[in-house]
Amino acid sequence: MDVTLTVVLVIALALFFDFTNGFHDTANAMATPIATGALSPKVAVAIAAVLNLVGAFLSTTVAQTISGGLIREGHGGVQITPVFILAGLIGAILWNLVTWLLGLPSSSSHALFGGLIGAAIVGAGFGAVDGGVLITKVLIPAVLAPFTAGLVSYIATKIAFGVTRKRERDGFKVGQIFTSSLVSLAHGTNDAQKTMGVITLALIAGGFQPVGSGPELWVICACAVAIAAGTYSGGWRIIKTLGRDITDIEPAQGFAAEAATTATILASTHLGFALSTTQVASGSVIGTGIGRKGASVRWRTAGRIALGWVVTIPVAGVIGALAAFLAGLGPIGVAIDVVVGGAIVLVIFLLARRNRIHAAQFSAPDPGVFVKPKRRKKKAAAA
Repeated sequence: MDVTLTVVLVIALALFFDFTNGFHDTANAMATPIATGALSPKVAVAIAAVLNLVGAFLSTTVAQTISGGLIREGHGGVQITPVFILAGLIGAILWNLVTWLLGLPSSSSHALFGGLIGAAIVGAGFGAVDGGVLITKVLIPAVLAPFTAGLVSYIATKIAFGVTRKRERDGFKVGQIFTSSLVSLAHGTNDAQKTMGVITLALIAGGFQPVGSGPELWVICACAVAIAAGTYSGGWRIIKTLGRDITDIEPAQGFAAEAATTATILASTHLGFALSTTQVASGSVIGTGIGRKGASVRWRTAGRIALGWVVTIPVAGVIGALAAFLAGLGPIGVAIDVVVGGAIVLVIFLLARRNRIHAAQFSAPDPGVFVKPKRRKKKAAAA
């Protein structure tokens, strides 16, 4: 298959992945302010979309971790072709959509890494993956980040409830607008870069960009728009899981969770760690549930989320490897990958429509919540 056509196809799939990353991860910033009523659902996703767009322009450190670190390319490395990058993207997209259908806040970042690693191993062997970068920049942060964010949010929750009275805690809703906005901005600085890195890697592999160079301006702009559009589309299934199903959240908890999430993501972006914002946000929410006296964490839901974290890289890797194996058959294999992948995406969206979750459901009281009926005005006595 023509290299230019393959690179164009990779770019299109990468931007579609970026779109799925947006709606998959909207919950990271906006699940808690929606749950507490600090922001209405539609306003929340609009703010998140704008700030994701802005955040994508603030840093390219994480993009360079992917384009010039995780997968070895060029002199002293191995030749990763655009075809195998395409296969890795298929693995990442399919796993992203499966977990979205299940309402599972798994890591879009790790789905991307898993898909790329599986495809690279099939295409060029285990030497294609830089094990040092994988361990230090991906796996270690994956283990430490949710625990770090959970500990910070636990402490912040304890402090918030210790220094304020019950009647004063609604004031945290104003603070939530600020902290959730910071999470969205931080998400843009970290997650949009991963797609930039993949596109840059494809351009390098196709010979359109020199080895070691960073993302071009048009790549940054395209990825920023794609993730912002995905964010604005909602991702209500995962918002429900993070905002309602793990623990009952009060404004002070939401504020603490968002502050912990922001601090952890920005620190990781500065260090070039390709962090999972989903893991950080989930850890923060669990930490607030433990930190508030009288609150309870639904550990069964938390366990499902943790299981998703564990299997994301291997499962996405297997899908990416299968797609790479087919792509190795030549143009007919690439065509099979695209057709089968597209059919699976269509089936997932049709299944999602059977049990649709939408913004209006977050404006209504939860089932079982008592709502006082309106009193009817007494009719005026007849004259």
